[in-house]
Amino acid sequence: MTAVIEVSHLTKRYKETLALDDVDLTLEQNTIYGLLGRNGAGKTTLMSILTAQNFATSGTAHVFGEEPYENARVLQRICFVRESQRYPEDALPRHAFHMASLFFPNWSQELADELIVQFQLPLKTRIKKLSRGQLSAVGVIIGLASRAEITFFDEPYLGLDAVARQIFYDRLIQDYTEHPRTVILSSHLIDEVANLIERVIVIDQGRILLDEETDAVRGRASTVVGDATAVEAFVAGREVIHRESLGRVASVTVLGELDAADHARLAAAGLELAPVSLQQLVVRLTQHSAAAPAAGSQATPAPTSEGAGR
Repeated sequence: MTAVIEVSHLTKRYKETLALDDVDLTLEQNTIYGLLGRNGAGKTTLMSILTAQNFATSGTAHVFGEEPYENARVLQRICFVRESQRYPEDALPRHAFHMASLFFPNWSQELADELIVQFQLPLKTRIKKLSRGQLSAVGVIIGLASRAEITFFDEPYLGLDAVARQIFYDRLIQDYTEHPRTVILSSHLIDEVANLIERVIVIDQGRILLDEETDAVRGRASTVVGDATAVEAFVAGREVIHRESLGRVASVTVLGELDAADHARLAAAGLELAPVSLQQLVVRLTQHSAAAPAAGSQATPAPTSEGAGR
C-alpha cells in the first residue's frame, strides 16, 4: 500500500509538558484508522501538527511526501473536523457548507444535502444558536461531503445522540466503500467504532502503545477467570495488564494469543476465558502503561486543554 502520512521522531513540548514523545508512525492510503487514547494522550496535538495547525518541537511529519505547513497542495487534500470547531458567529450552516465546497475539490453537494435531511439540521438557524448536537452535525457533514483524501475526525460526533451517531457510522462506511480515502477517527466511544476501523493506534502520554490491524488486536489479550490460585499459576510468566479479585475468585487479563495447549491447561484447571473488547483492551493497556512507564522517560501527561492537545 501507499503511505500518505509519515511521521518520524515527532516530539511536541509545551514548557514542562511532553505532549508527543518521539513518535514514529505511518498511515496508509484508503484505510480507516482508530486513534484511541485517554484525554491528554496527545491525539489532538498529533492531528493538529499533521494538518498544519500546530508546530512540532522536533522531528518530521510528511503528508503526501511533503511538509503540510502553508502548503496548499497538501492542505486542500485533507480535512480536519474538530470537536471544538469554530465558525463565524453570524454564519448559517449553508455558509459553512458553501465555504467547504470552494475549498475541497472533491466536495459532494449531493451527499451534503442528503446528510442535512438525515441529521434534521435547521439551515435557517445561525450556527451560534445551534445545539451541541446540531453543531456536531455541521462538522460531520463537512467531513463526509468533503471526500478529502485524508479526513481527520477529532471526536466531532460526541454531541450527537445514538441515532445520529449511527447515521454517521453508516454513511461513513457507505461512502468510504464507494469513494475510498484515509480516515482517522479519534474517539472515546471505542466499542461503537470498533467495527468501523481497520487499524488501531493507541497513544498514551505522547507515546504509541499499539499500532496494529484491528483483527490482530482482537486476539491480543485474554481474561482468565476462576480459582485465584489456579489463575495465578496459569498466568505466571505472562504479561499481565489487569487484575481483579473477589474472595477466592480472580480475573486476570494477559497479553498474547493462547494456543491449543493453553486451552487444554485452562480446561484441566477448570478456568474460563472471558472476552476482551477493544475498549477493554485499550483501557487495560493505558492503565498498565501508567502503572509502569517506560524506563528513563521524563514524559508528563499532556494537559486536557485544547491548546495543549488531547
